[in-house]
Amino acid sequence: MIITKEQFKKDFEKKMLKLYAQEVENATIQMQYFTLGYLIKEYISEGWAKTTTRYTKYGEKQVYYFSIEFLLGRLLASNLLNLGIRNTVKEALNEMGLNLKSIEDVEVDPGLGNGGLGRLAACFMDSMASSGIPGNGNGIRYKYGLFQQKIVDGYQVELPENWLRDDNVWEIRKSDKAVKVRFYGDAWMKPTDDGKLIPVHTDYQEVLAVPYDTALVGYENKTVNTLRLWNAEVPNYADEPRGELNFHKVLLNKREIESISEVLYPDDSNHEGRVLRLKQEYFFVSAGLQSIVTQHKEAGRPLSELHNFVAVHINDTHPAVAIPELMRILMDEEGMEWNEAWHVTQNTMSYTNHTIMSEALEKWPVELFKDLLPRIYLIIEEIDRRFREILTAKFGEQQDQVEKMAIISGGFVKMAHLCIHGTHSINGVAKLHTELLKSQELKDFYMLYPYKFNNKTNGITHRRWLMLANPELSTLLDDTIGTSWRRNPQDLKLFKKYKRDPEAQRKVEIIKQHNKEKLAEYIKEKNDIIIDPNSIFDVHVKRLHAYKRQLLNALHILHQYHEILENPNYDMVPKTYIFAAKAAPGYYYAKEVIKFINALAQQINNDPRVKGLIKVVFLENYGVTLAEKIIPASEVSEQISTTTKEASGTSNMKFMMNGAITLATLDGANVEILEEVGDPNIVIFGMTEKEILSYYRNGGYRSREIYESDIRVKRVLDSLVNGHIKGIPVEGVDIFKSLIDYNDEFFVLKDFDSYVDAQKKIDSLYQDRFTWNKMSIENISSSGVFSADVTVMQYASGIWDTRIIER
Repeated sequence: MIITKEQFKKDFEKKMLKLYAQEVENATIQMQYFTLGYLIKEYISEGWAKTTTRYTKYGEKQVYYFSIEFLLGRLLASNLLNLGIRNTVKEALNEMGLNLKSIEDVEVDPGLGNGGLGRLAACFMDSMASSGIPGNGNGIRYKYGLFQQKIVDGYQVELPENWLRDDNVWEIRKSDKAVKVRFYGDAWMKPTDDGKLIPVHTDYQEVLAVPYDTALVGYENKTVNTLRLWNAEVPNYADEPRGELNFHKVLLNKREIESISEVLYPDDSNHEGRVLRLKQEYFFVSAGLQSIVTQHKEAGRPLSELHNFVAVHINDTHPAVAIPELMRILMDEEGMEWNEAWHVTQNTMSYTNHTIMSEALEKWPVELFKDLLPRIYLIIEEIDRRFREILTAKFGEQQDQVEKMAIISGGFVKMAHLCIHGTHSINGVAKLHTELLKSQELKDFYMLYPYKFNNKTNGITHRRWLMLANPELSTLLDDTIGTSWRRNPQDLKLFKKYKRDPEAQRKVEIIKQHNKEKLAEYIKEKNDIIIDPNSIFDVHVKRLHAYKRQLLNALHILHQYHEILENPNYDMVPKTYIFAAKAAPGYYYAKEVIKFINALAQQINNDPRVKGLIKVVFLENYGVTLAEKIIPASEVSEQISTTTKEASGTSNMKFMMNGAITLATLDGANVEILEEVGDPNIVIFGMTEKEILSYYRNGGYRSREIYESDIRVKRVLDSLVNGHIKGIPVEGVDIFKSLIDYNDEFFVLKDFDSYVDAQKKIDSLYQDRFTWNKMSIENISSSGVFSADVTVMQYASGIWDTRIIER
């Protein structure tokens, strides 16, 4: 987009008068933000409309990415960058006495996601638009998102995150595109006079799904894709027969319906929460598919060719009901026969698996599912019956094998099994993950459908995580290797030739120091903790889960604390350990780990004997905007999950792109990071995949033996229960028991010794500034392959079979 400063200033002043009847010099910062936001949305609109028209007119095959989460982050800075007008707007605002950064800081993070799953979806949306792929997102417009995390006396407290309280300038409500979604009731197949069976669904609850569309702007091209989020609302009861209306019933219905789009991941530790979660999944899937089919028909194309014009991608198992729902629409509403509907459905749908842990593969109790989605359950029953025939033909009398792989089995509907059978593609998200799926978790399905399985390693958008988050480093890259990396991130490899250049090293180090100083200021403001910007910034930020092993990091910090107390002359490089993570509201153990980390921080930070060698910081309410502050300042990237447990990870890629050194197990995409940067430029520790799988197969691990034989481990664990660490009388005992009485499920103690050595290696490397800065440059220059632009191009050609329109 081309716009002059003079034109922008006129537009901005005119928009301010229209919205607020206010002169610019008298406007509040909120007025400035909303004026700028609505103006930029106007700038986007023409390209958005043209893109939509172009897709329809030329029959482009469109991708619809179905995800329960879209962790977008703030959009103002991103939209300005992608439109190519950020510098113009910044200069124009400066001339008007306004500050762009201050205006951008008014924007609230959209509460539409939690962790890596949602951030991946957001990166893919950005990369599809920037790569010229006709792509759309489909999800839920959560009113409160996950939750706002507060740390009170070291404990996580969950508060509603009302991100929609003021307004969302980027969305457009499309009431005319609303559809109805049905829950509950009775469903059966009714025989007709000609011997056919027709579906009947009665006494259902009807929910109105209203779409809110958000523009997804491609980087300096003409593509503007769409993210469609659905809001659950009460249907218009004025259309109902008067005798069927009941005022109190309407009010109860209203509350129940609106809860569908209120909170991301409702607590599923009780029946009501499980019902609500399945409701959410069907709600956005049904609404999205109805919208897609309507659009396809309006374009005058036969539904028998839907898969030639539409690719529906199932991001994890949450949208798995898309498979039977598309079958329902094609058969019940469009009159298609089963075999044709199944052919269209299978060839339309593709599935990404995001987990290796069997307990994380979604399954629903039959009775719950049947009660809430009676018609969908009948379709799944038939899918299962036909699938069992395929399995029986292959395995003959091995009924246990058939039962193991069936979709409905053991009183549950198994959503991953449905995804594997009902799609044409199943992909893992890192090489190791995909190989483990094929050889371990989904081995039986791989033997049945080897042609469906493929790998697509996750990626991140370098526009947000480098260009926006680290402008100083971006400028240095421009000055040294040119600007081609901005469009083609793999050109970052050109920076590799500067790895031994003293001037390049000096500039990289200065930029890192600036970012550290800014983060130190933020920590002082938010946590009232003074940290040393000259210390190593060792960072562990991600969703808090036992397998991600924030506990291992914390236990090592406790070990170092003991070493300092016992040896006043203890020699180590001063280090600041930074944590940020949310634990799911019902995940009690994870919340205990948060309390332990905060208790550790409180004690260490206030113990004069530590002499500033260690500081521990836990930053609350981790999200995209906070990550944009933390990651450019990070020097050590903690990627220490139990090997074979992390599917991929994406924070590992963001950190390396900003020059941090990865401290990692050989898990997920860490394996591929090692391949890219080479062994001298990453610090690896811990058990290998082969060692871990051997323990799982053969047993033999006894954590108590480590506790009794390693004096360091015993001293650290005893500190959890003997009062040495204050304020964790319950939490310390529970953590101790998990490691000893319950045999340390995620091998924290087994990897402890190796982790201690790895941390010592980090200290040693850091003191050699030439080596450390060389490693940093190696990581930056090797990160381009992990751009989401690269990943979505692989999806487009290898799974979705869609055309790249423009770049």
